[in-house]
Amino acid sequence: MDNVVAIVGRPNVGKSTLFNKLVGARLSIVDDTPGVTRDRIYGDCEWLGRHFMLIDTGGIEPYSDDVILKQMRRQAQLAIDSADVIVLVTDLRSGVVATDAEVAAMLQKSGKPVILCVNKCDTVGELPADFYEFYNLGLGDPIAVSSVHGHGTGDLLDEVLKYLPGKEEEEEKEDAIRVAVIGKPNVGKSSLVNAVLGEDRMIVSNIAGTTRDATDSIVENEHGKFVFIDTAGLRRKSKVYDQIEKYSVIRAKMAVERATVCVIMIDAQEGFTEQDSKVAGIAHEMGKGCIIAVNKWDAVEKDGKTMDSYRKKLMKDFAFMSYAPIIFISAKEKIRLDRLFELIKFVDTQNAMRISTGKLNDVLADATARVQPPTDKGKRLKIYYMTQASTRPPTFVCFVNNAELFHYSYQRYLDNQIREIFGLEGTPTKMIIRERESGKK
Repeated sequence: MDNVVAIVGRPNVGKSTLFNKLVGARLSIVDDTPGVTRDRIYGDCEWLGRHFMLIDTGGIEPYSDDVILKQMRRQAQLAIDSADVIVLVTDLRSGVVATDAEVAAMLQKSGKPVILCVNKCDTVGELPADFYEFYNLGLGDPIAVSSVHGHGTGDLLDEVLKYLPGKEEEEEKEDAIRVAVIGKPNVGKSSLVNAVLGEDRMIVSNIAGTTRDATDSIVENEHGKFVFIDTAGLRRKSKVYDQIEKYSVIRAKMAVERATVCVIMIDAQEGFTEQDSKVAGIAHEMGKGCIIAVNKWDAVEKDGKTMDSYRKKLMKDFAFMSYAPIIFISAKEKIRLDRLFELIKFVDTQNAMRISTGKLNDVLADATARVQPPTDKGKRLKIYYMTQASTRPPTFVCFVNNAELFHYSYQRYLDNQIREIFGLEGTPTKMIIRERESGKK
């Protein structure tokens, strides 16, 4: 799901209602008060077997005293910068207003595909004469939609698909390992992508935040086929003062969502920072395969023990993701990039590993015999059996007599036992606890 479709329009034309209708869930707050959508909300949208990411761009600058037109220009600019297709939403009841004309002209100059949606066409049958006024915006045939009732949304989505790459192109990317290169700004993410591509696809500069957008690059080599998603650096919330920065954070999170393996890059000279932990936390929470890559290793003064002591310190810093392998690289000097590819393949396999119920329960029987399950007030935890529910990340379901007795420490003990037998390196795991009474199925 590589494509981004942005919904833009002035306040109160029904952008959020349309967004909710298209993604099939109430993700945006809908209210008649202009500017209710505080943040850009994004959601998956599927139509005729094709997937894309839909962004509701309402309320770009909610705390600003700027006039609506200024906000709209900014909003349109963000859509131009970040989206593949732009849907401009207008309101049949209020007709064409000056703001609509300004923004339509701006979007036209961008060269991006723009679809004009006339919302609030709530009556079925012949369109009112006011509808034809929207042709004056110069964006081609307007599409009549009622976001409240859902009329016309199919026609709108058909139009969106015309501008998205065909299924063949999408499938070409599907069989590749998707790798998101994430980290703070200026740790060398773009340099790494350029190094593996062997060409300067990204602008590389010492100015933090040069990469505004998440872009995809297909790499095919002796190790296999990979799609590298280079992302704008994730930075602390307090630093996200610029609107385009806000968009970059959303895009980076989306890049992690789309990836199966995340390479978390750290600057060897700067060392571990709290921000690195937050960036890694996003990948960990989303259940992605993770590799910690220490970049600019060529610039560090070393003796025989430097790498070992650095590794030990990082293992402490990243204690919450002790499963993640650590590799020392230099994107600039192309040091250990072959090893990085091997690790990416290995971690991707681990993230997709499936273990049979029989084998899992052998490990469970052995583990519970070695360390007795916890008791509380004379009641002992019984684990009836365990099964794997899904992969990416490997997710295990435990059926027990009392969920409250299944303490986190015992869950971690079982997780470690499973890892000891089956590996599961480089991937987080999830454990779901289901309670059922003894003797009942």
